[in-house]
Amino acid sequence: MTPEPMTYSPESLEVLHRDEDIVVVNKPSGLLVHRGWDNDKVVAMTLVRDLVGAHVFPVHRLDRPTSGALIFALHKDAARTLSQSFEASEVSKVYLALVRGITPDSGTIDNPVPKKPKGPRVDAVTDFRRLHTFERYSLVEARPKTGRLHQIRRHLKHITHPLIGDVKYGKGDQNRLFRERFGLNRLALHALSIEFKHPSHNEVVKVVAPVPEDLEVPFSRMGIPREVFESSNSD
Repeated sequence: MTPEPMTYSPESLEVLHRDEDIVVVNKPSGLLVHRGWDNDKVVAMTLVRDLVGAHVFPVHRLDRPTSGALIFALHKDAARTLSQSFEASEVSKVYLALVRGITPDSGTIDNPVPKKPKGPRVDAVTDFRRLHTFERYSLVEARPKTGRLHQIRRHLKHITHPLIGDVKYGKGDQNRLFRERFGLNRLALHALSIEFKHPSHNEVVKVVAPVPEDLEVPFSRMGIPREVFESSNSD
């Protein structure tokens, strides 16, 4: 059975950090960042704008099905500085990914992928480590060193460990299995934390995005202890 489409309002967004220059929210799975990537009537950028009562500038992207920490700048100077930090790979990002198969304990995936749709392949690097195993599956911490299109999804597929719930790069039979057994109706990828230099005072800011209920509940049904993914932010 196909789940009902999600509806979003400004109040439904969890604000993780806010100051005079930036706001960071916990983006739900299924919500587009801005209309430049599709024709959705409701997108994260306008919801955050209405929530804070000011124009906001997206400085990076999360795929529609990915949840987690998403930064918006509140003015052009902050947007420019943060965009430069992302372009220079000076931002540290940690993702949780549930994948098919038992991955190596840790590793680095160095394989070019496009930076934008139909663009040329460019250098792309992702570090990963396995946090937990469940039957024939692995919960992985992924740390992308570059910001390319669908980088984590492409890279994990490249090493034959596609994400569960991925309709583009994953396996339909596996996705159906997890919907039926555990109620997982989304991509199992969450931007758990993001660490960056503040655009005004240059001090390091780390923001953690709690795992949302639509992932936490299926994880619990799989027997994945909460402390497993919470410990990923302890270092």
